[in-house]
Amino acid sequence: MNQHRNIVPNLSLVAVALAQAFAGSAYAQQAPAVDANTVVVTGIRASAQSSVAIKRNTMEVVDSITAEDIGKLPDTNVGETLSRVPGVQAYRFGGEASAPWGGFGSGVTIRGLGYTAFQTNGRQYFSAGGREFNVEAAVPGMVAGIDVYKNPSAEHIEGGIGGLVNVRTRKPSEFRKLTASLGVNYRENDLAKKAEPELNGLIANSFDLGGGSRIGVMAAATYQRSTVRNDNDPANRGPNFKRAIRGDSAEYASLAAQNMSNANNAPMAAYVGRSDVTFLRNVSATGSQTPDMTGLTAEQQSNVLLGTSLTNNVFEEVIMRTRKGLNLAADYRVDNTLRFYTEANYYYFQYHQNYRGLNSNDGANVQNLQTTAFNYDEALANRNSNGGANNQILNRRILGGTFLDSTVTTVGGDEHTPWWTAIGAFGAEWTPTPGLSLKGDFNYIKSDKRSDNRSIRLDSAAGLTWQTTRVADGAPQSLQFSGPSLSDPKNFVFKDYNNGQHYHNTDSGFAMALSGTYDLDGFFNKLRFGGRYAYQRDMYQNYGVSTWLTADKKDVNATRSNATSATTLAGNLETAPANFMRGEAGYSGGYLVYSPDALLGDKVRTAFPGFGLPAEGSMPEVQINRSVFGEHDSALYLVGDFSAFDERLKGNVGVRYVQTRTKAMARANDLRAGAAAGAWVDVAKANNYNNVLPTFNMTYDLMPDTLVRLGYGRGMTRPGLGDLNPTIGVNTSTGTAGIGNTKLKPLVADSFDISLEHYFNKTNYASLALFDKEIKDFPNSILSCEALDNVGPYSGAIDNGCTGGLYAVSKKVNSEKGYARGFEIAGQYFFDSSFGMLKNFGVSGSYSFVKTDNPLNFGTAAAPVIVHTLQPFVSKNNYTLAAMYEDNKLSGRLTYTWRSPSVLFGVDPYPIWSRYIKAYGMLDASVNYKIADNLTLRVTGQNLTNQAGNRGVGVPGATETQMEFQHFYNGRIYSLGLNYTFGNL
Repeated sequence: MNQHRNIVPNLSLVAVALAQAFAGSAYAQQAPAVDANTVVVTGIRASAQSSVAIKRNTMEVVDSITAEDIGKLPDTNVGETLSRVPGVQAYRFGGEASAPWGGFGSGVTIRGLGYTAFQTNGRQYFSAGGREFNVEAAVPGMVAGIDVYKNPSAEHIEGGIGGLVNVRTRKPSEFRKLTASLGVNYRENDLAKKAEPELNGLIANSFDLGGGSRIGVMAAATYQRSTVRNDNDPANRGPNFKRAIRGDSAEYASLAAQNMSNANNAPMAAYVGRSDVTFLRNVSATGSQTPDMTGLTAEQQSNVLLGTSLTNNVFEEVIMRTRKGLNLAADYRVDNTLRFYTEANYYYFQYHQNYRGLNSNDGANVQNLQTTAFNYDEALANRNSNGGANNQILNRRILGGTFLDSTVTTVGGDEHTPWWTAIGAFGAEWTPTPGLSLKGDFNYIKSDKRSDNRSIRLDSAAGLTWQTTRVADGAPQSLQFSGPSLSDPKNFVFKDYNNGQHYHNTDSGFAMALSGTYDLDGFFNKLRFGGRYAYQRDMYQNYGVSTWLTADKKDVNATRSNATSATTLAGNLETAPANFMRGEAGYSGGYLVYSPDALLGDKVRTAFPGFGLPAEGSMPEVQINRSVFGEHDSALYLVGDFSAFDERLKGNVGVRYVQTRTKAMARANDLRAGAAAGAWVDVAKANNYNNVLPTFNMTYDLMPDTLVRLGYGRGMTRPGLGDLNPTIGVNTSTGTAGIGNTKLKPLVADSFDISLEHYFNKTNYASLALFDKEIKDFPNSILSCEALDNVGPYSGAIDNGCTGGLYAVSKKVNSEKGYARGFEIAGQYFFDSSFGMLKNFGVSGSYSFVKTDNPLNFGTAAAPVIVHTLQPFVSKNNYTLAAMYEDNKLSGRLTYTWRSPSVLFGVDPYPIWSRYIKAYGMLDASVNYKIADNLTLRVTGQNLTNQAGNRGVGVPGATETQMEFQHFYNGRIYSLGLNYTFGNL
């Protein structure tokens, strides 16, 4: 640090911002005035001190990262920043923290739960189509701080049983003079080989109007692009049973004499008598995922093999992410008792990817078949549903070989998914008496998301086959091709066009909040009270369209007589990169695909004029996929702060009362007698429920620098918008249906916390925390017999298990209880001058252990089959270690984060169909050099260990196999940037 600067003890710029941002609200305090001539020290130590002050002085269980911490970390988005907080984990995809596909929220879990509430400056913030904010949209450079409340008290907005994340942006009240900052950064992925820019800018000023009046204005903006390669090799799941029949066996000759053909119509006669060739004949699976051995001899049964994880493919994505942010704010302080403010925050995020894939349709004749020992038992097959001993079903699996007479398909695709969220707010803070503070706040929020994913597949031309050599082992697995050129257009024909993922979510809402504090005398020294009314509306529309690109608009036939050669549109084709996984997977790429850029606009419609594709911008809506959701939320809270024993004992007790009213509408096919073809019916459902949420927090100073913290809180998380959609999907042939359930209740959790914290000084601390969340009303998809609104009684021949014309309906209901419990250890230590050469160094670290129980009913309402499994995306063990250095010119940080295996998305009734994320660790580094007082050079490196969340088959724990389902190769990311600051930022 610069020795000539004045140091403000225990108060950094961000601490001032925190106090101002929550004045009259969460903290109900007025921030101390900062002299205009005082320069607040910034840096790793100063920001660490601010974070420690927040952790120590707040009554709740809170961990924070402040502005300098964020600025000195190499994170691309806020999701990555959050993963550095003790007990917080973030899902990663395509080289960055990411929201999972398929409606699984933000991908951020806190203490074992993914039901997380998000706020910006204390206001609820959501992304279109969901309740959570997509934190991968936010750039750390736009953020002043992040607070993670692990057991929020009653004054906080309800919604997250996992926890609450509050993102703080900068406020005009932080600045007492003209301040400006500009950052320029370039980031490059060493696999994609494309440098992309990142720009951050801020300007702010405060004007003294005299008589105690002051007005402040601020504007901040950010722009970021990042390009990452995501090479991967998705494989098959499920049992995939095969029976091995040797080419020199009598059975093989007999099958060949019967003109038996393999999967690609290649005659077996050519391989009769070959000792190095084996025919893999499909064996059907029973309902319990065991092979159907009916009619097989003992010897034939012994040759049944497991083929799981064998058919991996080549898939390469270039993921281009664009982020934009804008923060505008102004406040007018009339005097020390009255302040008016307004602010607006805007986040834009576009996920854009070009993808290219090569799939081999393996021939059934395999040369040099390799197998390996493998225990396929009843636990892996069906969770030992029959009970008794966990018997072995098969003892070997297919390891590899050369699959003869294989055909191939390729895909070229483009996905654009842009979404934005904007929130505008205004309010006032008034202190009519020294003991009473009041605040009123109104905000309006709007969010929009569109997804447009289009692709064209090519199939191999008539009579062409390849030899595909596979080895289903290693990381990554190996795949090689020999045969005709995979980059020659004459070897391919057009197969189909798909634009099925083409939808639009439009969301809007508003909230009005009134809050206040009143000082008291006695044991209870402060009363906090308030109310809030909010509304959220979501509308979903779908515009998907797909077609076969053949003369008869059917799939390409065996002779390709209905297909068109790819040579007719050679200008619309390209070859995939030839450095797939840098050659580590055997085949390194170079195959032909339809160019992703040739899919944009009306280019496909122009290239294929006879297929009736609609013009860009005039896609017809798929009416039966439309849904509209509306929700009204009302809440009142009352919290009392108390203290005793000369404030050695402090805390609060409170309660929040919440009322929720929902109404949802969906469209379904009208299948009732007499309905016109293509007609639909609107299905509307409503629901109301109330919740009482008590909270209690207490800290006791065991010694001046050691405290014990106790906390209890009841929280709630409302069901996901998709689960509340009353859409109806019916199969009249089988008498089955799937519907949404607007009567779902929220998940409710009783959270218990105890922590021991020791503070060595204002910067260094160590803590141990134990937590237990007892959760009820987990939603489960179960079967029940019901009548449906859009169809008459079931009269089909297939027995669906129901009587009286009822349908066997699958829908989510609240049923089971679960938990998330564990402990966290955290600490940081910066050495001082007494340590000599170590005086510029610091270390920090955290470790969390969490055990979760996510009960699922894989049976029916009448005959439940409860399976206790792990919460998705949660690692049982997770730790972060960091080493830091800082002097007057140079600062740096080296951080390693590791997490154990976790469930991907969810588990299947049969573990052989499940997927999990394997354990992995990532090393990141950042170095900052102060060229001049106001100019800093920054160099960062992300994922220096070149690791990713590879996926395996099974469930972590008892059925965790080493079979790899999907290996990812993302490469490393490096960045170089400059930051200039003028003023007191």
